[in-house]
Amino acid sequence: MSAVLALDALLDARKVWRATVAPISEVAPQPTGHAGLDARLPQGGWPDHAVTEVLLPLDGVGELALIFPTLARLTQAGRRVVLVAPPYRVHAPAWARAGIVLSQLQVVQATARDALWAAEQCLRSAACGAVLCWPHQADDRALRRLQVAAETGQCLGFAFRDAKHARNPSPAALRIELDAHSHQLHVLKCRGGLAPAQPIAFAS
Repeated sequence: MSAVLALDALLDARKVWRATVAPISEVAPQPTGHAGLDARLPQGGWPDHAVTEVLLPLDGVGELALIFPTLARLTQAGRRVVLVAPPYRVHAPAWARAGIVLSQLQVVQATARDALWAAEQCLRSAACGAVLCWPHQADDRALRRLQVAAETGQCLGFAFRDAKHARNPSPAALRIELDAHSHQLHVLKCRGGLAPAQPIAFAS
């Protein structure tokens, strides 16, 4: 009986993910800006206070277009968006054309060794609407720390990683793999429901 009570306490504290039961949402939904994707996700958008893992076959396949509507909405509402160690220089005019308020955009330069720590601190700070990171060497434990930090700081986290990691388990609340050729995405995992079996088209 004590083990059952202990497990119930972990579930109530959201320390354990239960795939078949959708959590009761006490926060406003976080729409992705892509109607087809929103319609297929259990909460009608990005999982709030959580990390979304975006898996890429290569850079530049539409991963930024996927989240630009969200970043525009957050920055226009006065929320800060932080990019931790982006792999390329931010092209400010393109971000501005996407509707992102540049004064709410902050870039944190960090070495590969320090980038995960910096992303964790930004997620945990409660000062950000969203944090973007590109972890190259991140094991399950490191990703779990990011997930817990996002919950603590009530922040959206986006981790862009190589598609080769799709075969590995991940504590991220949502895992999406982008297809470079078909402009479709595959939901590999979503907290609170079953991942859609069919790919979802999105405009890049």
